[in-house]
Amino acid sequence: MSSSPVSPNRPYLVLVAAFLGWMFDGMEMGIFPLVARPALLEMQAATGVVDPGYIGRWMGTITALFLLGAACGGFVFGWLGDRIGRVRAMSLAILFYSLFTGAAYFAQTPQQLGALRFIAALGMGGEWSLGVALVMEVWPEKHRPWLAGVIGAAANVGFALIGVMGIFFPVTQDSWRWVMLVGAAPALLTFAIRLFVPESERWIQATASAGSNPLREMLAPGLLAKTALATVFASVALIGSWGSVQWLPLWADQMAGPGAPQAKAYTQTLTAFGAIVGCLVGSWLGGRIGRRPAYFGLCLASLLSCAWLFRTIDAYGSLFLLASFVVGAATAAFYGWLPLYLPELFPTRVRATAQGVAFNTGRIFAAAAAVQMGALMRVFDGSYAQAGAIVTLVYLIGMVVIWLAPETRGRPLPE
Repeated sequence: MSSSPVSPNRPYLVLVAAFLGWMFDGMEMGIFPLVARPALLEMQAATGVVDPGYIGRWMGTITALFLLGAACGGFVFGWLGDRIGRVRAMSLAILFYSLFTGAAYFAQTPQQLGALRFIAALGMGGEWSLGVALVMEVWPEKHRPWLAGVIGAAANVGFALIGVMGIFFPVTQDSWRWVMLVGAAPALLTFAIRLFVPESERWIQATASAGSNPLREMLAPGLLAKTALATVFASVALIGSWGSVQWLPLWADQMAGPGAPQAKAYTQTLTAFGAIVGCLVGSWLGGRIGRRPAYFGLCLASLLSCAWLFRTIDAYGSLFLLASFVVGAATAAFYGWLPLYLPELFPTRVRATAQGVAFNTGRIFAAAAAVQMGALMRVFDGSYAQAGAIVTLVYLIGMVVIWLAPETRGRPLPE
């Protein structure tokens, strides 16, 4: 079951496979915000201990474990992608996150749930850098902006799908385990990928002409500054998303109360649909006005929309849902911009590793932000709004640092 090189009439196979991989990746990420509160309430009830901070503390801890797992997976699978090929490494990543998400059906304690989310996240972290490298290397330069939008939107399609499922099948303490089993379905995709998806010719040629030592090269003086800048850009986006926006379903559930179990699903679905729009707009802006002005604009839009949501809205309703859509669009637009810009910073022989390190180091910082969000909530007596308003000030950093980076609009991918 070896992969054959890309031929001119087969790039669509690569795009479809990568899209499905990202879509299911997004679905896996969206599962936990949907099941977190019911699952943790069930586990708290089993202990018999009354602790008002139980949900927030474990939500922050498990989210941090997930992000740390994704970071580790990005390092490992990104390196594998530069060593054994994009396709084989991507297949392993998808298999990893599918099986261990499904295994969370059996979790009985927050510790077990956190451990399984950590292991599943290893595969999710690897999928991003591998899919981006493969698609950008196969398709011509003129298609990169819309491809980046498709890449970013794909994960949010999966995020929206799991939210829609939660609307029609409300997730409660009695049903959350079945949702985890849905996460095992993408394992079947790995067989199709290994059979039909061709390998990147760029990678084949780059590794055939010279020995590959991607980690050493990306940390050498010529690429170290670019690696550091890429890490900052990913960190700003990830901290904003995981430190606050991912908590919106829990906030909605808290405000709506037990009488409206679908509130979190509506919130997640509208946030995801906003994110799909945002990813397409983010990549389009990058192609239209340049990479640096686009990133600055996305930071400004995220800062203002989050200020509106967290500083002015205090009840679940139509205005909250509208704001969730807008915030989802603004803060997720980075995930259309990042697949456009990061591949343009690094040569082919180190691209998957460098993207994996940059994006997933960002996840480590986002993990710290998720824990900090839980701590801030305790300081503010369980207020998602006040904690989120502080965390989302991170976009100010991105508005300054982007001007230190090179502009790559119109340039070919580095060889």
